[in-house]
Amino acid sequence: MFDTFSDIFARRDNVLTRVDPRAKLMVAFMLICAVILSDRPLLPLSVAVVCMATMVSLRIPIKLIGIRLLAPMGIVLVLVVLKAFTTKGAPLVSLSVLGYVFVASSEGLKIGSVLGSRVFGAVSVMLLLSSVSPAHQIFHALRWFRVPEVWVEIALLIYRYIFALLDQTSDLIVAQRVRLGYSSVTRSLSSVSALAGTVVGRSMDQAMRTYEAMTLRGYQGRYPFAPLPEMRRSDWLTILAAFTAITTAYVMAQWWIAS
Repeated sequence: MFDTFSDIFARRDNVLTRVDPRAKLMVAFMLICAVILSDRPLLPLSVAVVCMATMVSLRIPIKLIGIRLLAPMGIVLVLVVLKAFTTKGAPLVSLSVLGYVFVASSEGLKIGSVLGSRVFGAVSVMLLLSSVSPAHQIFHALRWFRVPEVWVEIALLIYRYIFALLDQTSDLIVAQRVRLGYSSVTRSLSSVSALAGTVVGRSMDQAMRTYEAMTLRGYQGRYPFAPLPEMRRSDWLTILAAFTAITTAYVMAQWWIAS
């Protein structure tokens, strides 16, 4: 659980971790824009493949990458299935459930594949960014981009205390298992509902304790951020090279689609 949600791999020393986080955020933003504006799955899938290959080359465990992709891939699957069965067009396959007939169309499958590839490509970019940039550097860079302080402070607190809640949740699950809380379907449902209620209650208590502790330490509604140094020339060159490469790839993909 710790490896899945932490940025432990972002603290290694490699070529990408040494790049300024502001440059990495700009490149990630450009990639996501190109992925979202794509009309076919070619560019988003290509971006996803490049991001995955980069993470593997940085010696990030493939199993960990797969675990982090489980939830996004579930969203991709839902998008493809929903679009396939809710868009009118040439019938591709039919499915009968409880007397109801659902027909998937080829047009819906194409639309769903485009949406799914966009999600897959954008998530891959974010996974790579989080694998080469520690969270505190990303938050600091966001302030440099004039993101509202309140948003950044909330993100900082969420990131800080989500691990505390994960630890508490893990302890509760272990305690429930020791007491045979998951020995049957009925008891499992009861245990999950009790777990959810307890975690919500503890999160509220933690929020109050955190606010009181911050107030005692002089917090007055504004979290101080130290100024960032000037970006190096190499970082600007990296941004320019990435912009050129992304623009070229996008234009070529669009040209290939048009032809």
